[in-house]
Amino acid sequence: MARQAEAEREKRAKIISAEGESLAAAALGEASDIMMEHPVALQLRNLQSLVEIGVDKNTTVVFPAPLMSTIGELGSFLARETAAAAPTAPSADTPKAIPGPVPTETV
Repeated sequence: MARQAEAEREKRAKIISAEGESLAAAALGEASDIMMEHPVALQLRNLQSLVEIGVDKNTTVVFPAPLMSTIGELGSFLARETAAAAPTAPSADTPKAIPGPVPTETV
């Protein structure tokens, strides 16, 4: 009787574990879809991981070469986005309209 109860508990534990794995796999699948649509998101995630690792002052982190080049790309991306979001002011070379009489139509 005790063995049967133990087997039931193990069965339930395995089912719960499998359900958790399934949910985790679904969440990872959604995350990978997002990162495929937005490649910078993956690099931001890598940088976030580095921040978490870097909490300990005695940590040595080896940066993969693609990540280092992406850091520069991220900076230029942010600069482009900032420039695109900034309102454009008329340049000094643009002639300004001089107010004058308003033309009228004669019928």
